Amino acid sequence: MNQTTLMDDVPLNRFHLKITGLTFGAHLTDGYILGSVGFALTQMTPQMNLSPFWQGMIGSSALIGLFLGSLILGWIADSVGRQKIFCFSFILITLASGMQFFAQSAEQLFLLRVLIGFGLGGDFAVGHTILAEFAPRKHRGVLLGAFSVLWTVGYVAASFAGHLALNAHADGWRWLLASSALPALAILLLRIGTPESPRWLLRRGRRDEALAIVARLFGPNVTLPEERQHAPDGGLSALFSPRYRRRTAFNCLFFVCLVIPYFAIYTFLPAILRQMGLDQGFATDLLLSGLLLVGAVLGIVLTAMCSRRGFLIGSFIFLAACLLLLSLLHNSAGVWLIVLFAAFTLVMSAVSNLVGVFPAESFPTDVRSRGVGFATSMSRLGSAVGTLLLPLAIVNYGIGGTMALLAAILVLGALVSIAWAPETKGLTLTDASQDTPPADKSLSPHASTSTQQL
Repeated sequence: MNQTTLMDDVPLNRFHLKITGLTFGAHLTDGYILGSVGFALTQMTPQMNLSPFWQGMIGSSALIGLFLGSLILGWIADSVGRQKIFCFSFILITLASGMQFFAQSAEQLFLLRVLIGFGLGGDFAVGHTILAEFAPRKHRGVLLGAFSVLWTVGYVAASFAGHLALNAHADGWRWLLASSALPALAILLLRIGTPESPRWLLRRGRRDEALAIVARLFGPNVTLPEERQHAPDGGLSALFSPRYRRRTAFNCLFFVCLVIPYFAIYTFLPAILRQMGLDQGFATDLLLSGLLLVGAVLGIVLTAMCSRRGFLIGSFIFLAACLLLLSLLHNSAGVWLIVLFAAFTLVMSAVSNLVGVFPAESFPTDVRSRGVGFATSMSRLGSAVGTLLLPLAIVNYGIGGTMALLAAILVLGALVSIAWAPETKGLTLTDASQDTPPADKSLSPHASTSTQQL
């Protein structure tokens, strides 16, 4: 009598932690890259005589690349495999990051940063996919959601590096931007030799290879769940087929409804705080950075304790209430504004963990990378549009009206989540990606995945 266990139910081991670290290295690098460009622009603008147009183009270049990379490389990964893109993305990031040191024009720097963003976008799509396909269901939500902690660490590290680099050298901006090649190179070297996703191999008919990887990593008695076979579709149009379109719509809309207020508010934070009558100095920066980090850790705890669906819907409602109160009280006493803004920051950082969880759990293996990639690309498009329109909204509607508009976007996110958000906690990845829950609800998570073999 040999007990056979599904890969979804194996205990957390060293390989799970390694693949998690290698995946979230991309988010740390992304936070560093996006956080450092603002400091670099203050020094390079007079040196390179940058116009406002090119300042904006360089500032948004990585986001443009993220949009394209998530869309294109996520799609390709469903055809050629996860591991190839997992390594290729960081080859591109490492080379383009280092070449920023030698940029002689705004056009060159813009192109290099688009390439960096392209690699990061592809890695977001593939990284979360490969992590979801290896992670045990008991820990999958925590592992997928922990990325926001590393992103915040990278973003905060960029602020310290920016101050040091710009004060140390007249060309400090070159050293600052090129320094992102160091963590990228370390991640690339560590990723060499990582295995292909057994779930992807199984779906490609390479069963012996898939089971060999599972046996090597988790033991000879661990097996893979069978997934329903579907006719392969090589394009993004598969995401809009009747089978997937509701989950595609949900993941894109909830993601966009979260990131529009996030990026719009924090991109123009100094101006918003001034309009609200709050001072914006080092103490305020330190407080908000601390809240973002604490919120990210809180999000990991809530992802483990709460249902995915309840956490998302409750957060949308809470965040919308905070912004609605800010719109009504923006001329009131500063202490209430600080409390509301702090609460908004804490919960926004916490619920942002779910943008790494839902897309990876919502799509089956056939389209998982392109589904994650498409949702990520739409979120970057939404953040760019929100960032572009926020100054115009403040001019035309004032800070109160702008906060009310952002609250309405969060209400839309709540309605979309109430209507379409699936509950994926505690399910195998195969069951989580189905439109309906498993038929036999009487089985416990562990009892349903262990069988007896003669």
